[in-house]
Amino acid sequence: MTANLRLTILFDNRPSPAGLTALWGFAALIETGERTLLFDTGSNGRVLLKNMTALGLSMASVDQLFLSHPHWDHMGGLDSVLEANPALSVVLHEGFSKHLIQDLHGLCREVIVVGAEPQILAPGLFSSGLLDSQPSEQALILNLGGVTMAISGCAHPGMEQIVERGRLLLGEPISWAIGGFHLMYADSAEIARSVQALQALGVTDVLPTHCTGDAATIAFEQAYGEHCVSGGVGRRLAL
Repeated sequence: MTANLRLTILFDNRPSPAGLTALWGFAALIETGERTLLFDTGSNGRVLLKNMTALGLSMASVDQLFLSHPHWDHMGGLDSVLEANPALSVVLHEGFSKHLIQDLHGLCREVIVVGAEPQILAPGLFSSGLLDSQPSEQALILNLGGVTMAISGCAHPGMEQIVERGRLLLGEPISWAIGGFHLMYADSAEIARSVQALQALGVTDVLPTHCTGDAATIAFEQAYGEHCVSGGVGRRLAL
């Protein structure tokens, strides 16, 4: 494993420590040692920046912004992020507004529009490509220093589909499934199927948060034990 890979949740609706604000939405910072990537922006840019400052992090250090899908709770902080760092490269997909994509060209250093096929963003960092869901969504796939991850915003296509896409892309199992699993409205049978599907795909560790829902989070905790990590603003994974 690499000692340089670190993931920090910057924005989440799950309970958070004192000094950090929890609101509905999701954003995470991925630091690889070679680059720093912001995954989504949460719903409120001022809160995102405040949480970053409280965690000793700066938007000026971010190289790239990755937007998973065009819902307010994942891109609501976009204006604040671009104001704080207009030198960003922004990665979004064809499902975003064409007007937004056009406007972004004048607001940041580079715009990368992902289509249906997976796309390499940097060594060991990939977009899953556009996944079939409503709304359309892309996930971030990592393969760094022996660590494989699938990071979702809301997993509207289903976390198992995201993990399977990542497995096919990398040619090896995805160890970590992280982010919103979108099971907050699922019944117990659907939750059980999701847990079993991820286990069958070889996922060894999970960090379910945001829109996963309490019942599903408890199910993952029961299934994965100490290999289920709690979410919430300020949660850090160092691998």
